[in-house]
Amino acid sequence: MIQKSLCALLVAAVAASVLPSSSLAAESDVTRATLDNGLRVVIIRNTLAPVVTVEMNFLVGGNETPAGFPGMAHAEEHMAFRGCTGMSADQTAAIYAQLGGDDNADTEQNITQYYATVPAGDVDIALQAQAACLRGADDTDAEWAQERGAIEQEVARDLSNPTYKFINRLNTDMFAGTPYAHDPLGTKESFDATTGKMLQDFYKQWYTPANAILIVVGDVDSAATMAKIKEHFGSIPSHVLPKHPDINLTPVKNESFTLDSNLPYVLGFIAYRLPGTDSPDYAAAQILSDVLASQRADIYGMVPAGKALAAEFGIAETYPKASVGFGLVAQPANADVTAAQDELRKIIANYAANGVPQDLVDAAKRSEIASAEFQRNSIPGLASVWSESLAAEGRTSPDEDIEAIKKVTLADVNRVAKQYLSDQNSISAVLKPRPNGEPVAEKGFGGGEKMTNPPTKPVVLPAWAASGLAELKVPSNYIQVSDTTLPNGIRLIVKTDHTSPTVSVEGSVDHNADLETPTGQEGVSDVLDGLFSYGTTTLDRLAYQKALDDIAASESAGFGFSLSVLKENFSRGVQLLADNELHPALPAEAFAVVKKQTQDFVAGNLQSPGYRTSRALDLGLLPTGDPSLREATPATLGTITLDDVKKYYSAAIRPDLTTIVVIGDVSADEAQQVITKWFGDWKATGSKPNTTLPAVPVNKASSTNVPDQEAVQDSVTLAEELKLNRFDPDYYPLQLGNHVLGGGFYATRLYHDLRQVAGYVYTVDVSLDGSKTRATYSVFYGCNPENVEKARVLIQRDLDQMRTQDVSEAELHQAKALLLRQIPLSESSEDAVAGGLLHRAQMGLPLDEPIRAAKRYYALTADEIKAAFERQIRTGDFVQVVRGPAPH
Repeated sequence: MIQKSLCALLVAAVAASVLPSSSLAAESDVTRATLDNGLRVVIIRNTLAPVVTVEMNFLVGGNETPAGFPGMAHAEEHMAFRGCTGMSADQTAAIYAQLGGDDNADTEQNITQYYATVPAGDVDIALQAQAACLRGADDTDAEWAQERGAIEQEVARDLSNPTYKFINRLNTDMFAGTPYAHDPLGTKESFDATTGKMLQDFYKQWYTPANAILIVVGDVDSAATMAKIKEHFGSIPSHVLPKHPDINLTPVKNESFTLDSNLPYVLGFIAYRLPGTDSPDYAAAQILSDVLASQRADIYGMVPAGKALAAEFGIAETYPKASVGFGLVAQPANADVTAAQDELRKIIANYAANGVPQDLVDAAKRSEIASAEFQRNSIPGLASVWSESLAAEGRTSPDEDIEAIKKVTLADVNRVAKQYLSDQNSISAVLKPRPNGEPVAEKGFGGGEKMTNPPTKPVVLPAWAASGLAELKVPSNYIQVSDTTLPNGIRLIVKTDHTSPTVSVEGSVDHNADLETPTGQEGVSDVLDGLFSYGTTTLDRLAYQKALDDIAASESAGFGFSLSVLKENFSRGVQLLADNELHPALPAEAFAVVKKQTQDFVAGNLQSPGYRTSRALDLGLLPTGDPSLREATPATLGTITLDDVKKYYSAAIRPDLTTIVVIGDVSADEAQQVITKWFGDWKATGSKPNTTLPAVPVNKASSTNVPDQEAVQDSVTLAEELKLNRFDPDYYPLQLGNHVLGGGFYATRLYHDLRQVAGYVYTVDVSLDGSKTRATYSVFYGCNPENVEKARVLIQRDLDQMRTQDVSEAELHQAKALLLRQIPLSESSEDAVAGGLLHRAQMGLPLDEPIRAAKRYYALTADEIKAAFERQIRTGDFVQVVRGPAPH
């Protein structure tokens, strides 16, 4: 399950010159009801794709946990997947697997959420599964004894993350004496003391219809869906709720602390307590954060000035009574961050004392308002937005937030800045890299207890689920696009979608730096990539960013480029995108800064556990001299000149290597006219570079340990090169077999064996990554050091069974159902659609390849899966790389 205690820093806002009217759903598309038992229901009809997201929100979280047991709500969230009334753990896993496997849950400070995205035709099954868990959960000591190992592995994983440790320590100090001080993740010590009876008591207190909000978003008949909800949920009784705890904040104690880190750079933070979602000043605080994060503001200005590798401001840890805003600066791994942190503090203090620019306030407001339109372009994203608004913030609609944003004035923003951005209200912190030893190579895998168990027994589904999931269907061909090639070689793919008045552009230049970089210039592509943010030959950095702000557009350029813009500004947005992509300024003063920043980053990255892990894996998989083993170093970067960068740009950025996908409220003809207008004069010169890596031989077994002194848990990768590529016929039976092994939680072999039964891991992922010439088979898991080899024994046993025994008929049916339903679920957001089209185009696959693949999966037999695994998977030849404490 996902645990949402970590919030990403906000990215710089973009905006438009006129406040657009915006709503996350037309009132006619919203159906509301409160059942007699108190359950609140909101259905939002959205026809973006034939899918639906069902999200059940319980108004209980970390705040309500008993003293000494901060993870009780999180533990109960896990236990809902161990079985509910009339639905065992195995049945729960099998149902969601056959629905497409897109289900999860999370625990926040004041809410717990359970959500699933399923094909629209299966919404009734998803609703009945949610209703079962509102009737009761199997909180037995036996079930908890098995789940405890998995949740403790989740704790170990997060405690290995330096950003999590920072947020956890920050909350402890910022909100001392309140429930906000205790992260809802929980601790190993408290879980060891938790019992099934305690979980039952917690469930009986808080899990009741009157304490829940059900959000349904997607391509549904709202009246029919509401009738089903009343049928499934209406008879569930409610009871009186306990009193939610009071949150009594005390003044922030100003302090500083330093934490060790395994990141490849130093991070300096200055954090402030800001208004929470209950405050009338919350909207002004959001705009203030956006202003401070703007690329036209002084904080980001530290980056082009060469004073920081990165500099940002954002809001995180948002609660009803308070939120946390913080600025950060990144410095090279061995640098002293003090000067940069001091400058960051001065910049923030200056804004607090003297106010922020009206222009940036206007831009931030327009950005927030325009962003509401883009949120409609994802069905699960829209469900999340509505759930957060109603359940976490107590609103009646996300539109309340938009209306509050519209009313924010410059005076409001300056007042909030002056009141909250003070040193007395701040906590400073530094995350400092800690040196680690060199990777230690070991001999190939050996030892471990040999275990032989039969495959998972077939699961008999409840009647209400069995009937709807019994039939396998190949999805209809939903991939209706325009596909043309412009005279200059650009491949243009357009998909019209009228969900919102927005247009998104995703582009990619086929590129391989390992093949295209001249000898001795390793890293030149990274320097070029960093220079695209410095404006164009006609607009300098600030003028270019203002032009984007003026039309509510977000943009990026480079080998991968993108644009998100309101429909009315589509042509102007593409003009700016083309200007940046085709006419980057590449100024000399910026080159000097970016080159130095890249050298500094690379110097730290080469010493980081993350890089050493990926490097050890590459060295184990690839033959000596393979192009993918080239690496940038401070020395190679030091030789690069601006002329080298310009030559590299001219040779590598070409229209005949470029694919552009346009998706949104635009016709194919209109999109082609606009793209042709602004990209049509772009011409290729010289011969086209080779971007396809050569095939490689299979690897030999090896094992490497990468020390990471900050990690509590070992992260383990098992990988091997296969004798195939993406176009090999064995690709499809291997992928189907992978869905027998994983992808469907407890319903699949690896999760069942390693998590549900043994409790060794929190997650285990199996993947087949195929390119035009290569394919890598990988298994990834995290566990305590003493369980590394025990888990590997189980993995190898399950893979050996795939090679030597037919999968059962039930497993084959479930894997097919999982894959066939996943295919239309990939349409649940415009971003996912665009990304899929772009990937297939550049790989050389048919654009309707998912439908062709579905037909192939539908027809595959158990014998074909076994034969493919026998031909391709060599269980004795894995490269094992372990990052973390030394394995036992």
